Amino acid sequence: MTDLPFSPAAERNRQPILESLLHALQERGQALEIASGTGQHSCWFAAAMPRWTWQPTDADSAALPVIAEYRARSALPNIRPPLQLDVLACPWPTASDGFTKRFDAIYCANLIHIAPWQACTALMQGAARHLSSTGVLLTYGPYIEDGVPTSAGNAAFDGSLRTRDPAWGIRRLADVAAEAGRAGFRLRARHALPSNNLLLEWVRSGG
Repeated sequence: MTDLPFSPAAERNRQPILESLLHALQERGQALEIASGTGQHSCWFAAAMPRWTWQPTDADSAALPVIAEYRARSALPNIRPPLQLDVLACPWPTASDGFTKRFDAIYCANLIHIAPWQACTALMQGAARHLSSTGVLLTYGPYIEDGVPTSAGNAAFDGSLRTRDPAWGIRRLADVAAEAGRAGFRLRARHALPSNNLLLEWVRSGG
């Protein structure tokens, strides 16, 4: 697939993320992926979890043909055609767009820090609307944790993000957890992954 747009980072982190997903998720279900990018993750996860159906999405309409081509070349029956979804939009896509209202999992990688803070709020609120009562929100990326030294790489990355856009930047996990709490979620599990990234499991506060 070298003729398609390709994310080396997605290629590197897909297996560590998958291993965490296998621990976090039940045997089968419906998953919504937000900010799919090229669609490499959708293909990798769908291949490894054939009893899960994946719905890739991206806010950038230009990404959708790329995701569609990765999907077509994978020939996997459990990946749905990609949809455009901007977390800041309200409402999100409806059932008439082929969008399942209640998902068993929502997966979002590398969005919260490469977007304004409002995107974190919108992600949490959207997950509250579209996750099943026992569903899990999974967020992946770097975080700043109170009491945990920030790696030199993450500090430099945070600086580069804020140079590109002052509204961007690596978020404090405590702030994300507070936003999740306002939407009715709590942190169930924290998975430390390579390159100082975390995969976080958020579930409904009563669950």
